[in-house]
Amino acid sequence: MHHELMDASSVAFLREALASTGWVERTRELGRALRATRSPGGLLLVGTPAHEPWHLTAHLADEARLCGLPQLAPTLVRWAVPADAPAHLRVGLDRLAEAGRGETLFVVAEQRAPVPLLERVEDARRTGATILALDGGDPELEGLAHDALAVPADGPLSFDGAQHLVSMSAGETPRRAGVRERLARLLDRISGPRVD
Repeated sequence: MHHELMDASSVAFLREALASTGWVERTRELGRALRATRSPGGLLLVGTPAHEPWHLTAHLADEARLCGLPQLAPTLVRWAVPADAPAHLRVGLDRLAEAGRGETLFVVAEQRAPVPLLERVEDARRTGATILALDGGDPELEGLAHDALAVPADGPLSFDGAQHLVSMSAGETPRRAGVRERLARLLDRISGPRVD
């Protein structure tokens, strides 16, 4: 719980610290691209066999709920699905073969994407899905993506920090509450309302 609280409050600080670097604008562009998904359930998140993007999936689900953007509610695509997993966590790699127009495949891979993943991404691109990537610097994956953001290990932004900025940016539209108001709401939800 404490970790979540730190995450939420550090996003504003991150943005201020990175304001002059171009990172904020790049994460906003990726967030806007995610929001362009047309169908609810059509935002497919997939990681690598070693790292599934649970954290980002949860953040995007929160953004979808907070902002009333059902197309932002993500579907986590899993490499290995336990038999006892609940329905919403039972989506396997086969789902990528069905990805098509109006849907977005968001690949989150800090390490190099393995060949089986690259092949599935290529197939999804061929059937009309929009491919987005957040990666640690993977030329092959970026070559398949319509838009990609590489987060170098030695850069000013951690991979985790980039995920937070992207998910928060995805929920922002010009008519929505500003970042500070949304952070305050998120902190209220996590820690209870503040008493002045």
